[in-house]
Formats: sequence, structure tokens, C-alpha cells
Amino acid sequence: MKDIDETRAPLLDHLIELRRRLLWSLAALAAAFGVCLYFARPIFAFLVQPLLKAGQGRLIYTDIFEAFFVNVKVAFFAAIMVAFPIIASQIWKFVAPGLYKNEKQALLPFLLMTPVLFGMGAALAYYFAMPVALHFLLGFQGNVGGVQQEALPGIGNYLNFVTKFMFGFGVAFLTPVLLMLLERAGIVTRDQLVRGRRYAIVIVFVIAAVLTPPDIVSQLLLATPLILLYEFALIAIWFTEKRRQKKASAAAAEEA
Repeated sequence: MKDIDETRAPLLDHLIELRRRLLWSLAALAAAFGVCLYFARPIFAFLVQPLLKAGQGRLIYTDIFEAFFVNVKVAFFAAIMVAFPIIASQIWKFVAPGLYKNEKQALLPFLLMTPVLFGMGAALAYYFAMPVALHFLLGFQGNVGGVQQEALPGIGNYLNFVTKFMFGFGVAFLTPVLLMLLERAGIVTRDQLVRGRRYAIVIVFVIAAVLTPPDIVSQLLLATPLILLYEFALIAIWFTEKRRQKKASAAAAEEA
């Protein structure tokens, strides 16, 4: 019991500590929101670059308040990303005292991997998936039966498209972390994950259908890396299993 923090605080103290961590998290989010709201237009200018590269140089808004609320949503979207390290650290400071030393050593790397993998997923969405999807979706413009069909995306509609793509890909890239945590906790084993590969592929396509616009190109762009990440998680779990077996064998040899 020495490797766990000696803090057996009553429930009220835990609630006070939880409130303190929540207040720090909300303060960080509010401060980030204020800064991001000031820079909302440059941030949105960055987000519209895939649309511009796809050949669409025009966005419209029909609701008089829509442009203002888009700036607010952009600021909130950016603030969550900016404040995430502080929020994650507050969560860790609240949870860590109740963990054993080996549990901390197991959980901390996964917590550090989370923003990296999320950023990789968001970057893949922004630099690759979104331009491909936009080229496909905007390709329906042109003459249809003598009528000129033209895309005039609204700024609110486009922002929803961007956030759905980036958050969808970012969360999807956390798949290895989730699977490795489940295996570490003993909820699933690597053999179960290998046997359930075909079901996982079906679930992947369902997730892709929910997190992306309703077109097959967008779904494939998300489903393909998800399947690859599933295989990567299996390989990573295999290495961690081997490492644990070596440590267990070394400990048994020392005891003998």
C-alpha cells in the first residue's frame, strides 16, 4: 500500500478537490475562449483553405446572426484544443492520488499520447481527407438538364463540416489508446481482439458513417486509417505483452 498516495480524504474533501479542478479547467477554457474569439477570423481563414484549394472561393450566410455565431463556434472549437493540456493535467491531478505506482506508470503514457494522436487525426483530416472530400462533393456542380447547378455553401454549414471531420478523425485516432487501456485493464485480451477483427471492421464503417458526411468517399477516408490503427494497436499490445512476460520471468528468477 506504500506505492499509493496516502490520502484517505473523506467524501467532502474529494468533492472540494473536484470542484477546484473543475474551476481551473473552466478558467483555462474561458481564457482560451477569450483569446480565440479575438482571433476567430484568422482561425476561420485557416479552416477555409481546403475549400479554397478545392476551387470554391465563396461562402454565404442567409441568417443575419449566422456570421457572428460562426465566430463564437470557431473560438470555442479552438479553445477546447488550446485548453486541453491544462484540462487533462487537472484530470490527472485529481485521479493520480488514487492510483498505485504501477497504475500511474501504465496510464501516464496513454494520457500523453492522447493529444499527439488526436492532432495527427485532425491534421490528416485537414490536409488530406477534407480536400479529397470537397473535390468530390463540389464535383456535382455544372449543367444538369439545361439548369446550372452551383454550390453556395453557407458558413455555418461549412464550419459544421470542418469540425465534424477534424473531431471525427481526431477521436478515431485515439483507437489504439482505448484498445491498449482495455487490454491493460484486463477487459479484453489480444486474442479476443484478433478473433473479433471482422466485427471491428463492421463497427469501424458504422463509426465512419456517423462521424463523416453521408458520402462513401468521406467514409472510406476515415474507415481506412481506423482499420490500420486497429492493426497497429494489436502490434503494440503484442509488444507490451512480451515486455510484461519478460518482467514477470525476471521477477520469478530473482525470487527463486
